[in-house]
Amino acid sequence: MASHPSKSRRTPEAGMTLLELIIACTILLILASAALPLQRYTIVRQREAELRKDLRDMRDAIDRYKDLADRNQIRVKVGSEGYPPDLDTLVKGVAVGGAGATGHNIRFLRRVPVDPMTGQAEWGMRSVQDDPDSTSWSGDNVFDVYSKSTGTALDGTKYSDW
Repeated sequence: MASHPSKSRRTPEAGMTLLELIIACTILLILASAALPLQRYTIVRQREAELRKDLRDMRDAIDRYKDLADRNQIRVKVGSEGYPPDLDTLVKGVAVGGAGATGHNIRFLRRVPVDPMTGQAEWGMRSVQDDPDSTSWSGDNVFDVYSKSTGTALDGTKYSDW
């Protein structure tokens, strides 16, 4: 009878030992746990960038409205200093062409953006008549907008101060 090599013998290339498998899993676990905080910061950074962009877009729209009002190309309410009465006016638009002229309607924003920090399309507003640090809006006009979030940014500043 010819002797056959035993199939139970293992060659060095046959696979990983239990110790090697435990070490590999431990390394993967350490790397994964290090990646989670980085992912959280990335998400917060993206939301902060979106907040900055939304604030810039709304403030630019307010400035364009004010510029047209200063050039007497749109009608404004007396005492508003040429600022829009609310954010919806920037979305709905106003007739351009001055007093008595039948001009076209111009919109300054497509929509009021959603605050990425609060998840709502509600923004804090200030009018020219309000104090610069005021958190209540007098309702006369919109001079500035800010986030209603009470959170703190990664740089340590409050979102409402941006």
